[in-house]
Amino acid sequence: MSATVIKYSESFKLQVVRDLESGRFRTIHEAGSFYGIAGATTVKGWVIKFGKDRLLPRVVRMETPNEQNELKRLRQRVRQLEGLLADKELGLVISETYLELACERAGIADVEDFKKKIAGRAHGAGSSNAGKG
Repeated sequence: MSATVIKYSESFKLQVVRDLESGRFRTIHEAGSFYGIAGATTVKGWVIKFGKDRLLPRVVRMETPNEQNELKRLRQRVRQLEGLLADKELGLVISETYLELACERAGIADVEDFKKKIAGRAHGAGSSNAGKG
């Protein structure tokens, strides 16, 4: 069973938008229901297509001064954390590059294998000191 596709003529689309513009319908949903248009965004698309965006509902966000200050503070914190993260990433790249150069000069061909060996030693040393103290 195949889905039915409904094609609307340009004149029909324009009539629906004109009816909205004239005030015959208060909402896009109301116009769509009257004309039996099933798609929730179909009429909205026509309104945009015909350059009548002013007919679309607008969202106006009202905030208290405390909310505005909190938003500003959080945005500053995000910028600060992004900067710190970028610094850490740069430090990691520098460390990786330094390790590769050091391994090259020491004649170590497999840097990844070297890192695994060092990590194993560090882990072993940490667990042997755990019981002391």
